[in-house]
Amino acid sequence: MKYIDEARIEELLGKSAGTCAARVEEILGKARTLKRLSLEETAVLLAVEDPSLVKKVFEAALFVKNAIYGNRIVLFAPLYISNLCQNQCLYCAFHAGNKEVKRKYLNTEEVRGQAEWLLKRGHKRLLLVAGESGVPGKSAVDYYIESVEAAYSARSGPHYIKRVNINCAPLSVEDFRKLKASHIGTFQLFQETYHDATYRKCHVKGPKSDPDNRLDAIDRAFAAGIDDVGIGPLYGLYDYKFETLAMMMHIEHLEKKFNVGPHTISVPRIEPAVGSELSMRPPYPVSDDEFKKLVAVIRLSVPYTGMILTTRELPAMRDEVIRLGISQVSAESRTSPGGYGDDEKWDAQFVNSDRRSLDDMVGMLIKNGFVPSFCAACYRRERTGESFMSLARPGLIKGMCSVNALVTLKEYLDDFASPAVKADGYKLIESETAKLDPGSREQVSRLFSAIDAGMRDEYV
Repeated sequence: MKYIDEARIEELLGKSAGTCAARVEEILGKARTLKRLSLEETAVLLAVEDPSLVKKVFEAALFVKNAIYGNRIVLFAPLYISNLCQNQCLYCAFHAGNKEVKRKYLNTEEVRGQAEWLLKRGHKRLLLVAGESGVPGKSAVDYYIESVEAAYSARSGPHYIKRVNINCAPLSVEDFRKLKASHIGTFQLFQETYHDATYRKCHVKGPKSDPDNRLDAIDRAFAAGIDDVGIGPLYGLYDYKFETLAMMMHIEHLEKKFNVGPHTISVPRIEPAVGSELSMRPPYPVSDDEFKKLVAVIRLSVPYTGMILTTRELPAMRDEVIRLGISQVSAESRTSPGGYGDDEKWDAQFVNSDRRSLDDMVGMLIKNGFVPSFCAACYRRERTGESFMSLARPGLIKGMCSVNALVTLKEYLDDFASPAVKADGYKLIESETAKLDPGSREQVSRLFSAIDAGMRDEYV
């Protein structure tokens, strides 16, 4: 597989076993300066087993996350638009050979209707997800563009979707340019596994069976001008330490070629899926302790990159892992086309383990001292790609985001929150505003006055 030196990864993992505590402390000291870690340093942290050292890894991860992003957590919802797929991926319910799944793709009115349902709940950021296939009468890219435009056209009173990200099939450079012109935010594409033999075993048919084409798709997106990309493995297909180091190799390639790494990294673990025997018995199951450690190590290795935690995880695990470096969480997710509403009429891609409402998630975050955020100002101010990373790497993005996070939280509390969440949220806003510098407090005061006067979607 391109850019992935398996022999070197195995060598690093072999050498890192049993590294002395002093070396671990040295690496954690470097991480606290917000510097990227090398592959060797990342391998050492992945090998840590001593509980006292693991605790220090966790503490360092929280420190780094707060130094870069502060205590904000961005909220979003996935919107599945199609489960049509031409690939045969052994871990996924949507695979082409699965006769147990009813197939469905949403038309533009249905996409808009799903987006409006989410808007009425308070959501402002969406991730469109599609099976890797076109729909009847349309090319894949044309269908994606229509769906993005439909999501942006949704309205609920003064509210509309601020940012539409997309997880879809790899495209050509030309088609990526078309997709960028529809004003997507992040293009997300998971390699699933960076281990070549495992990749070929798990992807037995269809375009996705070519691992290098999938890897190169991220390069093609950059070449087309999409400079916010999201990547990640599917943990459980192969050894988690190998996957994490291989992903870091992928990131090093992107940084060398494009001077910027991924905007986000996702950390999904395999969950049971209808019609997928492999998903019921993952070949390399990742324990909860291993999962927590890999999240913390990724945060330390690439401190400036956003980290996404989905509803695959149980509520208690999500609440705990958020403290280890996560900056974005999905909420109230449905993983079937047309899944939002009174009932789910179509089969889901995998089992959702956390089905709490958006209001429940906002309330949980507030009670734990986090600031829920629905902000998309960086995207709309063109602080993307290298521009965003130039602010994120030294920790400067935190100051810009603090004001916008509080503004979006007030909008949510005023228009959507339950009484208990409102009460807790207003107290949090008061305490967080007091921490700001005078100039930022003045901005917050001005924007809050605009919200009280009926304005929405204010940001700096």
